Amino acid sequence: MKNYFVTLVVASALTILAIIIRQKAQAQDTSPQFTNKMGAMMTGSGATTNNPPTPGSGAASQEIPKVIVTEIPPGYRDWKLISVAREEGTLDDIRAILGNDMAIRAYREGTLPFPEGAIIARLAWSYDPSEENNKTFGKAQSFVAGRPKNGVQFMVKDSKKYASTGGWGYGEFNDGKAAGPSMLQSCYPCHKAIKERDFIFTRYAP
Repeated sequence: MKNYFVTLVVASALTILAIIIRQKAQAQDTSPQFTNKMGAMMTGSGATTNNPPTPGSGAASQEIPKVIVTEIPPGYRDWKLISVAREEGTLDDIRAILGNDMAIRAYREGTLPFPEGAIIARLAWSYDPSEENNKTFGKAQSFVAGRPKNGVQFMVKDSKKYASTGGWGYGEFNDGKAAGPSMLQSCYPCHKAIKERDFIFTRYAP
């Protein structure tokens, strides 16, 4: 009878010890492990992260390059003329390309790469026939700049700030409001085609 009682006590003690060990193990199995698994599913990759992906950017590891010029450079309408161009197709405009003093000096001296602080601006207008001029000439031959269109664009040289995009920042402003990242992401990939001229398409018109 005595041996049976001892056996019962030992069995009860072992059961209690097992319950205590199980509770400690469950306490160590913390919730962040579950959160990481959910994070990996949200990113669509094998990485375990709690950071949600940037909207519209795909995987969380893909970052949008810092290419955006967020402020209109002051006084750009007083800058000197670099060249003019006529675009057809969906753009359908006539445009003037202007440069600040640093950009103009680099163009005239043939300096490449462009110096830090150089800024190039592009202004565009609708390409309209001029009835007034045509009456004077006696035939339809005159076209002039009409209403502003396709925004005002800028390229700003800052090799440190815009290192990921060849040292140039890109900006477009419509009615004074800056365009969003989605509109400007195609700028650098396009300008990479002319890397040997420091990413600048426009040649100086003497």
